Amino acid sequence: MRTKLTAPAVRARKVRDGSNPLVMVTAYDAPSARMADEAGVDLILVGDSVAMVVLGYDDTLQVTVADLVHHTAAVARGLATSAPDRPERKPFVVADLPWMSYHTTPVDTVTNAAALIRAGAQGVKLEGGRKRLPMIEAIIDAEIPVMGHLGLTPQSLHAMGGFRVQGREHGAALELVADAKALAAAGCFAIVLEGVPDEVARMVTNAVDVPTIGIGAGAGTDGQVLVYHDVLGIEDRIVPKFVRRYASLKSAGVEALAAYAADVRSGAFPSEAETYHLSADVAETLGLYGLAPIGV
Repeated sequence: MRTKLTAPAVRARKVRDGSNPLVMVTAYDAPSARMADEAGVDLILVGDSVAMVVLGYDDTLQVTVADLVHHTAAVARGLATSAPDRPERKPFVVADLPWMSYHTTPVDTVTNAAALIRAGAQGVKLEGGRKRLPMIEAIIDAEIPVMGHLGLTPQSLHAMGGFRVQGREHGAALELVADAKALAAAGCFAIVLEGVPDEVARMVTNAVDVPTIGIGAGAGTDGQVLVYHDVLGIEDRIVPKFVRRYASLKSAGVEALAAYAADVRSGAFPSEAETYHLSADVAETLGLYGLAPIGV
């Protein structure tokens, strides 16, 4: 029986200590979780990016704890039936705490984190630096692993003035390093670095003993994360600089659906091979013999 990757095992994955870089990808349902598992990723993030790539919102601020619980449970069910004979460990599942789920009181924060764990996550991720330490500590005190998230934090898009690269100025770069050190000291097992210059990401990575996972943060982190729909080319409306598409599934899917529609309209689908029939005896008792080809 395959075992799951654990938070302590992830925490130990520093490239400078000889570990391979961590591979993380988002997933939001059972099929995408099974695909990610069979591809051999280390971590699955049930991200609040579900708001934009699945639910049709313009940003992540509309997604709720209930939404993330729903999608986390689907991912967990997918992994439960995925690739039982693979020798590798199953991916570690991290679920995002959405906007306003960890901004009020520690009690609310822990309650929301617990809901994601009950749904099937093994850890939770939240955005922000030192000002989030009381909430991080409360979650960790409840024995729930926490992943940090620094740099471009999408839940703060209004405060930041949009999706802008962070840490470009001297003081801002040092603040990111200080925030990362504080998160690691508080017990975060890993830290996502989003939308920061490569040099700053390297500074942060070198300053902490927990792995950093970059997205738009260059090649000097301890791992990388991308959105499932970006990697596979399902989402093609926006192409961030840091995204590399490894397939074009949207165009392939549109082409396939158009071919299906054409076959239905022309009568080419379904074919005889794709059709069920009554036995000759039953068809005769119904007075249908001769109206259609008889077969099984």
